[in-house]
Amino acid sequence: MESKVEEEASKSMFECCDIEYISYGGEHHLPLIMDLVDKELSEPYSIFTYRYFVYLWPQLSFLAFHQGKCIGTVVCKMGDHRGTFRGYIAMLVVLKPYRGKGIATELVTRSIKVMMESGCEEVTLEAEVTNKGALALYGRLGFIRAKRLFHYYLNGVDAFRLKLLFPRPESYFPDSLMTEGEPNYGHEHLEDDYHPLS
Repeated sequence: MESKVEEEASKSMFECCDIEYISYGGEHHLPLIMDLVDKELSEPYSIFTYRYFVYLWPQLSFLAFHQGKCIGTVVCKMGDHRGTFRGYIAMLVVLKPYRGKGIATELVTRSIKVMMESGCEEVTLEAEVTNKGALALYGRLGFIRAKRLFHYYLNGVDAFRLKLLFPRPESYFPDSLMTEGEPNYGHEHLEDDYHPLS
């Protein structure tokens, strides 16, 4: 466990350095995403799950780097769903020492912008009902709680299905999506109709 002195030192060092955000660039980024998700999230995913998302929708996945180290990622998809063209946020991870600095907000915002520009009418995701940080983050971005999914995760925890509706017919990007900073959080979700091998 880090001492308070070490914690403050790493915090101030981080504040003096820029975070670099890049879109998914190919197979060399896949192990970085897998490593982050495997370390930080509780749901187990196979390599086929990761490839399903990053191969079909590489433009929706982003990575955050600090001094050459991958410290955050978001993985998404988009497509027709029951007559609606919608985006879906499957995985969002930021390493604990880097949380609360707006990195997750920036990652999600970049993905949502691409979804909006691609014609999506809405964005959905699932988050654990106990994950107050994730719920607060998405609440600030304009997501609403559309449904409670009982025993959704393998650990038995319920999930909220969150939804962000884009205004029509004229599109604009909500100011709330530019909000900086968020509390500690981490979340994961895969749609209940997700079938990577079908």
